[in-house]
Amino acid sequence: PSCAKEAGIPPGALSTWCRATAPPRAPPSPSTRRSNKISFTGSTEVGKLIQEAAGRSNTKRVNLELGGKSPLVIFPDADLDEAARIAHIGLFFNMGQCCVAASRLFVHEDIYDQFVAKAKQLAAHLRTQVGDPFDDATEQGPQIDDEQFKKILGLIESGKKEGAKVEIGGNRIGTEGYFVEPTVFTNVTDDMRIAKEEIFGPVQQILKFKTMDEVLRRANDTTYGLAAGVVTKDLNTAITFSDGVQAGTVWVNTYLAANVQAPFGGYKMSGLHRECNEDGILNYIETKTVTIKIPHKHS
Repeated sequence: PSCAKEAGIPPGALSTWCRATAPPRAPPSPSTRRSNKISFTGSTEVGKLIQEAAGRSNTKRVNLELGGKSPLVIFPDADLDEAARIAHIGLFFNMGQCCVAASRLFVHEDIYDQFVAKAKQLAAHLRTQVGDPFDDATEQGPQIDDEQFKKILGLIESGKKEGAKVEIGGNRIGTEGYFVEPTVFTNVTDDMRIAKEEIFGPVQQILKFKTMDEVLRRANDTTYGLAAGVVTKDLNTAITFSDGVQAGTVWVNTYLAANVQAPFGGYKMSGLHRECNEDGILNYIETKTVTIKIPHKHS
């Protein structure tokens, strides 16, 4: 990359590959001994394979930023309009193709029905803005490829079969392209596939909860731990949730806010180590201890 060259990094010291572009040559295997460090962003499945291969070689360091099934919790004291807006952006941003997407939305039972109505309104408005991603008026474009498109539609169908209610959407748009309707599910239970698997698409699941202890237990009942969010006017509630949730990043009364000064990474199967901030830099260097014996001078 040009930035690395400008920074003085020697040629060949840093190599990057992106799935969306065909490299001039195949990337080296994680098991090669020619590299000392691998940083990977992608699926948990591929991340596990990379870690295994790296361990079979020279036990090189591996940074993994993997998948998520991030919970966003709306407490009853929240401003409903603002909470619905935060949840909408947290899920539908980039057609839902975001590793930290707020894909498990827990709403307190006292405000559940009112919240669902607002979520439906926002999704309905978004449906009118689906189209050509190069058009400035477009807010939602197509999914990245046919494989992901079919995966999303398959998970939507599984939600229907398992008893979740489609409040809006739930289908493909048209007969050409990889366009999916902005979809909102209610009556979702924790054991449904749409509540457990990373969808990576414009599909919002709204679950109901009663107490803090309950929602923390359910929020943490996942193999992932990349991010989480909470919307409340009570600082104590926000702190209690932030302390208890198992996630590398927690947003309070916002979502998707990011800064290079803040370490980023996940718990559990959402990854290893951190990116950004000093924490990210330290993953690329080695610590060395040098002990020197100083001769004792006799007077």
